Amino acid sequence: MVTATTPLKAEARNLNFIYNGGNRAVKNLSMPLYENKITALIGPSGCGKSTFLRCFNRMHDLYPGNKYEGQIVMHPDNTNILDPAVDPIEVRMRISMVFQKPNPFPKSIYENVAYGLRVRDIKNKRLIDEKVEEALKGAAIWNEVKDRLQDLAFNLSGGQQQRLCIARALATDPEIMLFDEPTSALDPIATANIEELMSELSNKLTILVVTHNMQQAARVSDYTAYMYLGELIEYGDTDSIFTHPTRKETEDYITGKFG
Repeated sequence: MVTATTPLKAEARNLNFIYNGGNRAVKNLSMPLYENKITALIGPSGCGKSTFLRCFNRMHDLYPGNKYEGQIVMHPDNTNILDPAVDPIEVRMRISMVFQKPNPFPKSIYENVAYGLRVRDIKNKRLIDEKVEEALKGAAIWNEVKDRLQDLAFNLSGGQQQRLCIARALATDPEIMLFDEPTSALDPIATANIEELMSELSNKLTILVVTHNMQQAARVSDYTAYMYLGELIEYGDTDSIFTHPTRKETEDYITGKFG
Protein backbone atom coordinates (compact mmCIF):
# COMPACT_ATOMS: atom_id res chain seq x y z
CA MET A 1 0.00 0.00 0.00
CA VAL A 2 1.06 3.58 -0.65
CA THR A 3 1.42 5.49 2.58
CA ALA A 4 2.13 9.16 3.19
CA THR A 5 5.77 8.22 3.80
CA THR A 6 6.30 6.04 0.70
CA PRO A 7 8.85 8.03 -1.33
CA LEU A 8 8.61 8.39 -5.08
CA LYS A 9 11.62 7.18 -7.07
CA ALA A 10 10.42 8.28 -10.51
CA GLU A 11 7.26 9.28 -12.31
CA ALA A 12 6.06 9.51 -15.87
CA ARG A 13 4.22 12.77 -16.54
CA ASN A 14 1.96 13.01 -19.60
CA LEU A 15 4.35 10.75 -21.50
CA ASN A 16 3.90 10.15 -25.20
CA PHE A 17 6.21 8.09 -27.37
CA ILE A 18 6.04 8.23 -31.16
CA TYR A 19 7.98 5.79 -33.32
CA ASN A 20 9.65 6.99 -36.51
CA GLY A 21 6.78 6.77 -38.97
CA GLY A 22 4.18 8.29 -36.67
CA ASN A 23 2.90 5.36 -34.57
CA ARG A 24 2.04 6.79 -31.12
CA ALA A 25 2.77 3.74 -28.96
CA VAL A 26 2.45 5.43 -25.55
CA LYS A 27 -0.37 7.95 -25.06
CA ASN A 28 -0.41 10.64 -22.40
CA LEU A 29 0.68 8.22 -19.69
CA SER A 30 1.26 9.37 -16.10
CA MET A 31 2.36 6.89 -13.45
CA PRO A 32 4.47 6.82 -10.27
CA LEU A 33 7.28 4.41 -9.39
CA TYR A 34 7.71 4.04 -5.65
CA GLU A 35 11.13 3.56 -4.10
CA ASN A 36 12.17 -0.01 -3.22
CA LYS A 37 8.96 -1.40 -4.68
CA ILE A 38 8.26 -3.68 -7.65
CA THR A 39 5.77 -2.38 -10.22
CA ALA A 40 4.44 -4.80 -12.85
CA LEU A 41 3.24 -3.73 -16.29
CA ILE A 42 0.58 -6.07 -17.68
CA GLY A 43 -1.54 -6.06 -20.82
CA PRO A 44 -1.94 -7.90 -24.13
CA SER A 45 0.84 -8.07 -26.71
CA GLY A 46 1.36 -4.83 -28.60
CA CYS A 47 -0.22 -2.61 -25.93
CA GLY A 48 2.93 -0.52 -25.37
CA LYS A 49 4.36 -2.12 -22.21
CA SER A 50 7.89 -2.69 -23.49
CA THR A 51 7.85 0.63 -25.35
CA PHE A 52 7.00 2.41 -22.11
CA LEU A 53 9.62 0.43 -20.19
CA ARG A 54 12.35 1.37 -22.67
CA CYS A 55 11.56 5.06 -22.34
CA PHE A 56 12.99 4.87 -18.82
CA ASN A 57 16.54 4.28 -20.01
CA ARG A 58 16.33 6.05 -23.36
CA MET A 59 16.70 2.83 -25.37
CA HIS A 60 14.65 4.40 -28.15
CA ASP A 61 17.44 6.93 -28.69
CA LEU A 62 19.36 4.17 -30.46
CA TYR A 63 17.04 4.46 -33.48
CA PRO A 64 16.70 7.77 -35.38
CA GLY A 65 13.36 9.50 -35.76
CA ASN A 66 11.78 8.29 -32.54
CA LYS A 67 10.26 11.03 -30.40
CA TYR A 68 9.42 11.51 -26.71
CA GLU A 69 6.90 14.02 -25.39
CA GLY A 70 6.27 14.71 -21.71
CA GLN A 71 8.62 13.83 -18.88
CA ILE A 72 10.08 11.02 -16.80
CA VAL A 73 11.27 12.64 -13.60
CA MET A 74 13.77 11.01 -11.24
CA HIS A 75 13.59 11.74 -7.53
CA PRO A 76 14.92 13.16 -5.28
CA ASP A 77 16.96 15.27 -7.73
CA ASN A 78 13.94 16.15 -9.90
CA THR A 79 15.80 15.38 -13.15
CA ASN A 80 13.77 14.91 -16.32
CA ILE A 81 15.72 12.05 -17.89
CA LEU A 82 14.08 12.69 -21.29
CA ASP A 83 15.61 16.16 -21.48
CA PRO A 84 17.92 16.17 -24.55
CA ALA A 85 20.59 17.82 -22.39
CA VAL A 86 20.74 14.70 -20.17
CA ASP A 87 23.32 12.14 -21.36
CA PRO A 88 21.54 8.83 -22.16
CA ILE A 89 24.68 6.90 -21.08
CA GLU A 90 24.35 8.40 -17.61
CA VAL A 91 20.64 7.56 -17.62
CA ARG A 92 21.51 3.92 -18.38
CA MET A 93 23.94 3.85 -15.45
CA ARG A 94 21.16 4.99 -13.11
CA ILE A 95 18.51 2.80 -14.76
CA SER A 96 19.72 -0.65 -15.84
CA MET A 97 17.83 -3.12 -18.02
CA VAL A 98 17.48 -6.91 -18.18
CA PHE A 99 15.99 -8.25 -21.41
CA GLN A 100 13.61 -11.05 -22.27
CA LYS A 101 16.32 -13.43 -23.45
CA PRO A 102 19.67 -13.63 -21.69
CA ASN A 103 22.12 -11.55 -23.75
CA PRO A 104 25.62 -12.01 -22.31
CA PHE A 105 28.44 -10.47 -24.30
CA PRO A 106 30.90 -12.82 -26.07
CA LYS A 107 33.36 -12.29 -23.24
CA SER A 108 34.32 -13.97 -19.99
CA ILE A 109 31.96 -14.04 -17.02
CA TYR A 110 34.24 -11.49 -15.31
CA GLU A 111 34.36 -9.10 -18.29
CA ASN A 112 30.58 -9.22 -18.72
CA VAL A 113 30.11 -7.84 -15.22
CA ALA A 114 33.05 -5.42 -15.47
CA TYR A 115 31.77 -3.94 -18.74
CA GLY A 116 29.76 -1.04 -17.28
CA LEU A 117 32.61 -0.14 -14.94
CA ARG A 118 35.03 0.06 -17.88
CA VAL A 119 32.51 2.25 -19.77
CA ARG A 120 32.71 4.55 -16.73
CA ASP A 121 36.49 4.59 -17.22
CA ILE A 122 37.19 2.86 -13.91
CA LYS A 123 40.71 1.41 -14.19
CA ASN A 124 41.51 0.35 -10.61
CA LYS A 125 41.69 -3.45 -10.84
CA ARG A 126 41.10 -3.97 -7.15
CA LEU A 127 37.96 -1.84 -7.27
CA ILE A 128 36.72 -3.67 -10.38
CA ASP A 129 37.39 -7.04 -8.70
CA GLU A 130 35.38 -5.93 -5.66
CA LYS A 131 32.47 -4.60 -7.73
CA VAL A 132 32.36 -7.76 -9.90
CA GLU A 133 32.22 -10.00 -6.82
CA GLU A 134 29.62 -7.78 -5.17
CA ALA A 135 27.42 -7.79 -8.29
CA LEU A 136 27.69 -11.57 -8.76
CA LYS A 137 26.76 -12.06 -5.11
CA GLY A 138 23.88 -9.60 -5.54
CA ALA A 139 22.61 -11.69 -8.46
CA ALA A 140 22.92 -14.90 -6.42
CA ILE A 141 25.37 -16.53 -8.82
CA TRP A 142 28.77 -15.95 -7.16
CA ASN A 143 29.06 -19.43 -5.64
CA GLU A 144 28.38 -21.02 -9.03
CA VAL A 145 30.97 -19.02 -10.98
CA LYS A 146 33.66 -17.84 -8.53
CA ASP A 147 36.11 -20.53 -9.70
CA ARG A 148 35.47 -19.97 -13.42
CA LEU A 149 35.36 -16.21 -13.87
CA GLN A 150 37.49 -16.42 -17.02
CA ASP A 151 35.16 -18.95 -18.69
CA LEU A 152 33.03 -17.69 -21.58
CA ALA A 153 29.62 -16.51 -20.40
CA PHE A 154 28.02 -18.62 -23.14
CA ASN A 155 29.06 -21.76 -21.20
CA LEU A 156 26.49 -20.99 -18.51
CA SER A 157 22.94 -22.37 -18.50
CA GLY A 158 20.03 -20.12 -19.57
CA GLY A 159 19.06 -19.32 -15.99
CA GLN A 160 22.67 -18.64 -15.05
CA GLN A 161 23.10 -16.38 -18.09
CA GLN A 162 20.08 -14.34 -17.01
CA ARG A 163 21.46 -13.96 -13.48
CA LEU A 164 24.80 -12.94 -15.04
CA CYS A 165 22.95 -10.25 -17.01
CA ILE A 166 21.36 -9.09 -13.75
CA ALA A 167 24.86 -8.97 -12.18
CA ARG A 168 26.08 -6.91 -15.15
CA ALA A 169 23.17 -4.52 -14.62
CA LEU A 170 23.88 -4.31 -10.88
CA ALA A 171 27.58 -3.51 -11.25
CA THR A 172 27.00 0.19 -11.95
CA ASP A 173 24.89 0.60 -8.76
CA PRO A 174 21.63 1.48 -10.54
CA GLU A 175 18.75 3.13 -8.72
CA ILE A 176 16.11 1.47 -10.91
CA MET A 177 16.16 -1.87 -12.75
CA LEU A 178 13.93 -2.59 -15.73
CA PHE A 179 12.98 -6.19 -16.47
CA ASP A 180 11.38 -6.96 -19.86
CA GLU A 181 9.74 -10.38 -19.42
CA PRO A 182 12.90 -11.67 -17.76
CA THR A 183 11.69 -15.26 -17.27
CA SER A 184 9.77 -15.97 -20.49
CA ALA A 185 12.69 -17.98 -21.92
CA LEU A 186 13.41 -19.87 -18.68
CA ASP A 187 12.21 -23.12 -17.11
CA PRO A 188 10.07 -23.06 -13.92
CA ILE A 189 13.02 -23.57 -11.54
CA ALA A 190 15.08 -20.78 -13.11
CA THR A 191 11.93 -18.60 -13.15
CA ALA A 192 11.44 -19.12 -9.41
CA ASN A 193 15.10 -18.19 -8.81
CA ILE A 194 14.75 -14.94 -10.78
CA GLU A 195 11.50 -14.03 -8.99
CA GLU A 196 13.11 -14.61 -5.60
CA LEU A 197 16.09 -12.55 -6.68
CA MET A 198 13.85 -9.66 -7.79
CA SER A 199 12.20 -9.63 -4.35
CA GLU A 200 15.61 -9.47 -2.67
CA LEU A 201 16.83 -6.72 -5.00
CA SER A 202 13.81 -4.55 -4.21
CA ASN A 203 15.27 -4.05 -0.73
CA LYS A 204 17.91 -1.80 -2.27
CA LEU A 205 16.52 -0.54 -5.58
CA THR A 206 13.29 0.10 -7.48
CA ILE A 207 12.03 -2.38 -10.09
CA LEU A 208 9.72 -2.01 -13.10
CA VAL A 209 8.89 -5.34 -14.78
CA VAL A 210 6.92 -6.21 -17.92
CA THR A 211 5.25 -9.61 -17.69
CA HIS A 212 2.59 -11.53 -19.62
CA ASN A 213 2.28 -13.90 -16.68
CA MET A 214 -0.60 -12.84 -14.41
CA GLN A 215 0.52 -15.20 -11.65
CA GLN A 216 4.02 -13.74 -11.77
CA ALA A 217 2.70 -10.19 -11.49
CA ALA A 218 0.56 -11.22 -8.51
CA ARG A 219 3.49 -13.02 -6.85
CA VAL A 220 6.29 -10.50 -7.21
CA SER A 221 4.87 -6.98 -7.53
CA ASP A 222 3.73 -4.37 -5.02
CA TYR A 223 1.93 -2.32 -7.68
CA THR A 224 0.41 -3.26 -11.01
CA ALA A 225 -0.39 -1.15 -14.07
CA TYR A 226 -2.71 -2.45 -16.80
CA MET A 227 -2.03 -0.99 -20.25
CA TYR A 228 -4.07 -1.27 -23.43
CA LEU A 229 -3.38 0.35 -26.83
CA GLY A 230 -0.71 2.60 -25.37
CA GLU A 231 -2.87 3.94 -22.55
CA LEU A 232 -2.75 3.31 -18.82
CA ILE A 233 -6.16 1.83 -18.04
CA GLU A 234 -5.69 1.16 -14.32
CA TYR A 235 -2.93 1.43 -11.72
CA GLY A 236 -2.91 0.47 -8.05
CA ASP A 237 -1.51 -1.82 -5.42
CA THR A 238 -1.35 -5.37 -6.76
CA ASP A 239 -3.79 -6.94 -4.29
CA SER A 240 -6.46 -4.39 -5.18
CA ILE A 241 -5.89 -4.70 -8.94
CA PHE A 242 -6.21 -8.49 -8.83
CA THR A 243 -9.09 -8.76 -6.33
CA HIS A 244 -11.11 -5.56 -6.81
CA PRO A 245 -10.22 -3.85 -10.11
CA THR A 246 -12.18 -0.66 -10.62
CA ARG A 247 -12.30 -0.89 -14.42
CA LYS A 248 -14.19 -3.61 -16.28
CA GLU A 249 -11.43 -3.74 -18.92
CA THR A 250 -8.92 -4.66 -16.21
CA GLU A 251 -11.20 -7.33 -14.76
CA ASP A 252 -11.82 -8.84 -18.21
CA TYR A 253 -8.08 -9.05 -18.89
CA ILE A 254 -7.14 -10.49 -15.49
CA THR A 255 -9.91 -13.11 -15.59
CA GLY A 256 -8.99 -14.18 -19.11
CA LYS A 257 -12.11 -12.93 -20.86
CA PHE A 258 -9.93 -10.72 -23.02
CA GLY A 259 -6.34 -10.66 -24.24
